[in-house]
Amino acid sequence: MDVVQGWLEDLGFSCTRLKYGEIENLYARRGTASPNLCFAGHTDVVPDGARDDWRCDPFAGEITDGVLTGRGAVDMKGGIAAWIAAVGRLENAPGSLSFLITGDEEGVATNGTVKVVEWLKARGEVIDHCIVGEPTSSATLGDMIKVGRRGSINATITVTGKQGHVAYPQRALNPVPVLVDIMQALNARVLDEGYERFLPSNLEITTFDVGNATTNLIPQKATGRINIRFNPTHSGQSLADWMRGVCDEFAHKAGAQVEFKPTISGEAFLTEGGPFVDVILSAVREVLGTEADPSTTGGTSDARFIRALCPVVEFGLVGQTMHQVNESTPVADLENLTRAYQRLIELYFEKFAA
Repeated sequence: MDVVQGWLEDLGFSCTRLKYGEIENLYARRGTASPNLCFAGHTDVVPDGARDDWRCDPFAGEITDGVLTGRGAVDMKGGIAAWIAAVGRLENAPGSLSFLITGDEEGVATNGTVKVVEWLKARGEVIDHCIVGEPTSSATLGDMIKVGRRGSINATITVTGKQGHVAYPQRALNPVPVLVDIMQALNARVLDEGYERFLPSNLEITTFDVGNATTNLIPQKATGRINIRFNPTHSGQSLADWMRGVCDEFAHKAGAQVEFKPTISGEAFLTEGGPFVDVILSAVREVLGTEADPSTTGGTSDARFIRALCPVVEFGLVGQTMHQVNESTPVADLENLTRAYQRLIELYFEKFAA
């Protein structure tokens, strides 16, 4: 964050550091006029993993044979550096440029972008459009941008019965069959057939735990967890309500106690095609000679929070090595991304500052 702030202040940005808990965030803006084009990204990274398998110190950022290797090279310190470099090559824009940089994207994301968005709303800060620099490209730079993301909901289901001896089941209440019935009912539903630009929503059972090491004991509790990645056909709350209803139905039928705990980590969203998306596609086409696919694939990102402020699109480096040992990107891709970002900003203000 200190490095980012130093570069931005040298480029004339007014920077505000926002700390929530132990998480450092930064919002910076240059200019006061409308429109305000924001770049969003994160400086935190996933752990390095098996350090002995790295060909260099994962936090050194070494360049060998034209390839930059290091944790965050792709996801997504490289994207932040490219946008800062692009801004540094521009004349003053006929509007405002801003940065929303968080340190809490790879973790639980409770003290990062979501808190900064609340702060921006409270102070009446207007952001007209946002680019998130996640590594969206699939095989070659610029072959894919992300115009939407599926939502995500996790749920923990705990069934409490009555412990007892397996030879006397009438004296016990086995929670395992109840949980099995609940999971089967949830898993059997076809959530939808898909949505514009989205794959069908999918429910996955991620764990089923009893923790019973005794062969002649009916356990007291059984716990399972599921995750649903959903398209705009649903909301997180509608899915939570449905799952809670299924749990209540089987709890009542079996006479067991069922605890249902949902966590909605993000809603599905889609940035419809229009002038903003066209600007990005045009910049990619002009600079990289590529027709980018406006996709909604992949996991979640902080775009799910920024969408509450403005239309948001993700565009960045090739993501094939993100989160892997020896995460890396060609330096040429960083330079070409910088050029594409510069042209994107120029086209944006030509379109929206008129």
